[in-house]
Amino acid sequence: MSKLHVELVAADRKVWEGDAKQISARTIDGELGILQGHTPLLGVLVSGDVRIETMSGQIHTATIDSGFLSVDHDRVTIVAEAVDASRINS
Repeated sequence: MSKLHVELVAADRKVWEGDAKQISARTIDGELGILQGHTPLLGVLVSGDVRIETMSGQIHTATIDSGFLSVDHDRVTIVAEAVDASRINS
């Protein structure tokens, strides 16, 4: 099964890292969905939720202030100044 490797990083810590089927986040241009094979991208994120669907179907949701998202060769890096990870399951 195809997958994305995801890192969610706050300014002061790594919040979550793992493999995922899908990522969704809000950019300055609107809602963005990332699947395996997505073209390389650098997007500016606005405040809101980032959703990560793992390979097992579990949904992790984190609320960010703003930041950026980078996609390259099925690696997704999400960086934000502040991340509320209270809804991310361990």
